[in-house]
Amino acid sequence: MTWLIVAISAYFLLAIVALGDKYLLGERIPVPKVYAFYIGALGILAVALIPFGFLIPKLSTIFLALMAGVFHILALWIYFEGMKSFEASKIVPALGGFLPIFTLGLVFIFSGGKESLAPFKFIAFVFLVLGSIIITLEKKKAVSFKALSIAALAAFLFSLYFVLAKFVYLSQPFISGFIWTRIGAFLVVLFLLFFKEVRDDIFKKPKIFQKKTWAIFLPNEILGTGAFILQNWAVALVPLSFLAFVNVLEGTKYLFLLIFTTILSLTVSSWAKRVGLKERISKEILSQKIIAVLLICIGLFLLSI
Repeated sequence: MTWLIVAISAYFLLAIVALGDKYLLGERIPVPKVYAFYIGALGILAVALIPFGFLIPKLSTIFLALMAGVFHILALWIYFEGMKSFEASKIVPALGGFLPIFTLGLVFIFSGGKESLAPFKFIAFVFLVLGSIIITLEKKKAVSFKALSIAALAAFLFSLYFVLAKFVYLSQPFISGFIWTRIGAFLVVLFLLFFKEVRDDIFKKPKIFQKKTWAIFLPNEILGTGAFILQNWAVALVPLSFLAFVNVLEGTKYLFLLIFTTILSLTVSSWAKRVGLKERISKEILSQKIIAVLLICIGLFLLSI
């Protein structure tokens, strides 16, 4: 179960990255397209891995890898739009609820119905999904339809990325497949240059070079890159029928995010509220979170055995 440890490690780092994303989108780089551009542009640095194992596969594999990269950047763009417009504690867990369901369905469709979960593992999957959903519910402040729509669209695009990437890793060594997907992502970055907001930020007054911006952006992207590589490694390691579990473990990212936002709410309340990271705390909410955590833990236990 090496893939399970690798995936949870990735989501721990991604929870920290989610905090940085919310701050940068709220305070330093307010245009999601611009933020997606910089992340996609940095992804091309994956070509530095070419000496460690780069292969030229058949055209169908290249096409899948390039399309995977395209869907990944499009998913990030939609995700950042959601993070900009809504609270992180709404978008992140909602996406985590939709993503594994989409992936499970796509794996079944793309494999021609050959790959599906055994009954016992499906029970673990249900526990993990329920935990991820329950942890998002708030009676006094329901998630809006628009927020759910954005989360669902981002989840579908992310699931397309994961499924296509998995098929690439099935026919390519990990490093080579990873490089090809980053090349595809870079193609979308070039497309983003057609947007005036992106060109203005890059060629006139690039916010990324402001000290207060890059001082957060650079370490956040280093963490994000490490997490992304770990996440893709988990995708490469996991059996195809279990691919949705890599996504359903997004619930663990929200557990980490919940801990971090709670700490920020108690220590730097005014700043956390200003950038949308403040977490409401009450006995009722705490009870709900505990139930959700228990469901996620049961799901992880069932999965591990």
